[in-house]
Amino acid sequence: MIEAVRKGLAQFYDPKLVDELIEAYVETKRNFYLGSLRPTEVEGGRFCEAAFRLLEQRLKGKYTHIGKQLNTEAIKTALENAVTEVDSIRFHIARSLRVVYDIRNKRDAAHLGDGIDPNLQDSTLVVSVLDWVVAEFVRLAHGVSANEAQEIVESLVTRQAPVVQDFAGFLKVLNPKLLASDHMLVVLYHRGGEGAAFVDLDKWARPPMRPNLKRTLDQLAQERALLHFDGVKYFITGTGMREVEKRKLYKMPE
Repeated sequence: MIEAVRKGLAQFYDPKLVDELIEAYVETKRNFYLGSLRPTEVEGGRFCEAAFRLLEQRLKGKYTHIGKQLNTEAIKTALENAVTEVDSIRFHIARSLRVVYDIRNKRDAAHLGDGIDPNLQDSTLVVSVLDWVVAEFVRLAHGVSANEAQEIVESLVTRQAPVVQDFAGFLKVLNPKLLASDHMLVVLYHRGGEGAAFVDLDKWARPPMRPNLKRTLDQLAQERALLHFDGVKYFITGTGMREVEKRKLYKMPE
């Protein structure tokens, strides 16, 4: 899916800029899922620099060379005056990017100081803004609906659970206190769009979980809608992802 998005955006923007945008986005999301809050905010700033240049190229047909100082206020003002552009380009994207910039520069994410340390609240805002901005670029470039664009963006990055360690394809959950249902949720959260067949989940389950594993998975899928079974594999749903993140099941035990 990443390659499809990359090719779609590269039809309208410099491929080098597109690569910068996607690389920064993917790295930001990975850092966030791993709990690395300061890198999340710093990479968010790097994403903004690429995104502003995409907007600049769309507006002027050229952009400020990477490595040179970027005048984001001038770009934002010029966009606001581009009356033939859609409102998303004229107003919303640039203003959203400014929020991420300010978190990076004014809340002690990228510099030493006695300000506010990187925190989950700020990092969550950064990631949410980046999700929306990428979805807007995808929506405009691919001519899809906002919901379709968001689904595409959600598939770009696999969530990573630090509590799951991959031993040559064997996924071991490092918190032995998790119940069978939470164990399965964490494993499938880690697997993301790949999902997993029952035979693999049975292999990755702790021995006491195996006799009732099918029942556990059926309850998660049918009664709680935290999983989806397509007849071959189990996949975590959006509700399931939110459950894992809300309860922080992906974290290493203290």
